[in-house]
Amino acid sequence: MLKTFSLGGIHPPENKFSAGQKIESMPIPSQVTIPVGQHIGAPAAAVVKKGDTVKVGTLLAKAAGFVSANIHSPVSGTVFKIDKVADASGLKKESIIINVEGDEWEESIDRSSDLVTEINMAPQDIVKRIADCGIVGLGGATFPAHVKLSVPTGKTCDVLILNAVECEPYLTSDHQLMMEKGEEIMVGTSILMAALKVDRAVIGIENNKKDAIDHLTNLASKYPGIQIEALKVQYPQGGEKQLIDACIKRQIPSGKLPIEVGAVVQNVGTTFAVYEAVQKNKPLFERIVTVTGKSVSKPSNFLARVGTPISQLIDQAGGLPADTEKVIGGGPMMGKAIVSTDAPITKGSSGILIVKGEEAKREKMQPCIKCSKCISVCPMGLEPYLLMTVSQKAIWDRAEEEQIMDCIECGSCSYTCPSTRPLLDYIRLGKGKVGQIMRSRTK
Repeated sequence: MLKTFSLGGIHPPENKFSAGQKIESMPIPSQVTIPVGQHIGAPAAAVVKKGDTVKVGTLLAKAAGFVSANIHSPVSGTVFKIDKVADASGLKKESIIINVEGDEWEESIDRSSDLVTEINMAPQDIVKRIADCGIVGLGGATFPAHVKLSVPTGKTCDVLILNAVECEPYLTSDHQLMMEKGEEIMVGTSILMAALKVDRAVIGIENNKKDAIDHLTNLASKYPGIQIEALKVQYPQGGEKQLIDACIKRQIPSGKLPIEVGAVVQNVGTTFAVYEAVQKNKPLFERIVTVTGKSVSKPSNFLARVGTPISQLIDQAGGLPADTEKVIGGGPMMGKAIVSTDAPITKGSSGILIVKGEEAKREKMQPCIKCSKCISVCPMGLEPYLLMTVSQKAIWDRAEEEQIMDCIECGSCSYTCPSTRPLLDYIRLGKGKVGQIMRSRTK
């Protein structure tokens, strides 16, 4: 029997229309917009100014703290200006705008496609290189990778877990990456194992990717300590706590991190970026993005430079369909609506989902019928109907008491609610407020 996590979960239609579509490199745009905050934590601080000449891989903004990440140029050209520009959510954020001139790379980057398997760096040097290259989690959370690899004093890690689940409907970028860059992922896994000083790694892949499971299983036979684990198709298996439960049956206590149970989790896309950083000295300035939807004429997986306008990727996939009602950044479960397709691709852009008219409309909210479906599907064992109610009524102490901060915002509750209640919307509101209250206590 295939493994999965022990609590809750759903199985929405997969709609993997772009599965099997080879990764296609996007043309380089004439101008790119690079936000300095593309990660969880403090935004990076710009180290270039208007008029500066940059190459591909030039440092544009330096990490402004431990939980922060460097930002590098994805293009060569001239810094046009540094200004506040609206991101995909419509919020204006400091960004570096570069006019593109050619495609000249920093000489320190190894641009060859040759596989480099030998790992010559000490663990601390691996972590430093990952930090220097601005590697963040590419599964969507964009947590700086070097922070996860810096195990706190008093804690120990005995297993690395790779998230190759890609449980969000529609998205296929990780799947295609595994098929085309499997060997590099194996080396990247070995690099992460060396950085953590562990001799065991588990790569969790859902069973709807049998070709990837077979491919990586075959490759893993040459790499000591790496195990491929086929998992039952169950959303949200890509959540860290759910993946750890599924792969090694360890439960993370409320409010704690994976390191509490001796595990570190990294995304498979992040692992490939780690390979490129450590073995090729290549910073993170491009990533694979799925562009898809039921009406999209050419669902695709694109390798796009950070800063490329979302509209250009949509055009490359056949253009915006006439029946489009909404464009979502990410997948349908955890993604967010995009305000303008002029916004740029960032390190966290896993997908662009184009939604048809009738599917984008919300039904009118009805009274709760006390069916408890939201409770049964919650992978964190919470009571979403109650968390929505206390958030509506601003009963923040009760919201904290009911562990609202444990919500992973997977959307399973809203998906399954027969009364179409916006459970997650209110829970997000409550999390934001309770988080502010909790932080104020530590000041």
